[in-house]
Amino acid sequence: MYRKISAIVIPTIIAIGIIAYMLFRVWDDLFIALKNIIPVYLAVGMVICLSAWWLRGWRYHIILTNLNYRVSITVSTACIFVSQTVNLIVPARLGDFVRVFILKHEYHTTYSEGVSSLVVERVFDIFTVALLGAVAVFFVLNVPPWFYTVIVLPLITGVIFFVFLLFNRKFSSENRYIAIVLTLLHEIKRASLSLKAVVLLGCSSVVIWLLDVLVCIAVVMMFQQQIPFAVIVLAIVIGNLVKAVPLTPGGVGTYEISLAITFGLAGVDPAVATLIAVIDHLIKNLITLAGGIVSIYYLGDWVIPSIRTALDSKMGGGDKS
Repeated sequence: MYRKISAIVIPTIIAIGIIAYMLFRVWDDLFIALKNIIPVYLAVGMVICLSAWWLRGWRYHIILTNLNYRVSITVSTACIFVSQTVNLIVPARLGDFVRVFILKHEYHTTYSEGVSSLVVERVFDIFTVALLGAVAVFFVLNVPPWFYTVIVLPLITGVIFFVFLLFNRKFSSENRYIAIVLTLLHEIKRASLSLKAVVLLGCSSVVIWLLDVLVCIAVVMMFQQQIPFAVIVLAIVIGNLVKAVPLTPGGVGTYEISLAITFGLAGVDPAVATLIAVIDHLIKNLITLAGGIVSIYYLGDWVIPSIRTALDSKMGGGDKS
């Protein structure tokens, strides 16, 4: 019990501590920055964010279709909403596994197929984000050396992973656990490596992350700032790649500080940079939370036990100590 509580409480304290530290550093300038905002851009950002969510649902619908499961776009979007909402509460992206249980309950997918769908989505997300960063970095001056590492590492890993998938059929094993991994890789390949799948998933992933950038641009315009497009793209890239390391629930804190640091490269005032980072993430998280609540009601009351089962299985539900 204590281990499960600490697994949630400690990362949450870290997240709150980072945000509090960022706000404390620029506290005197925050209210000055807030006085000159244009609120209409807040609504624009929320609409763009919702559009990105629908496209995420469509992309996940394509992934499941490639695994021979006909899931409506509404249901696929709801699945993502629920899992991402849980990710806002618990660390280590454990909410992703909720989707596996939802799919098994509703469509009788195997656990390996559910995990495969998650891997495909995550690989395309991370690879696309890193690719956008690799383009943007050429248009930004004074980029810290660690930015290159954060961008290049996922690109190299992604290329190696896709090459390995291409040759996966040449491998076999009588070992039970290795056989499970090979089955998983085969399902990932089936869901993602046909020409049609690569085009649809690749193009939709680019649009999804450009929409994510546009949300941030709306927040920048809300504060009447002139930040180069490449800097905003790079900020979103670094924020999301750092957030991919699950140190805090939903990447809260690590995402904001990454954006603020990147905006500093363009000479943005620290108070404004902090507010843009915090509000950008707040919009995305509030849309996620609202969508998750609506999705739970849409899918049905059985979702709550599925969430509990998923978390118990991943956080040592059988541990009574």
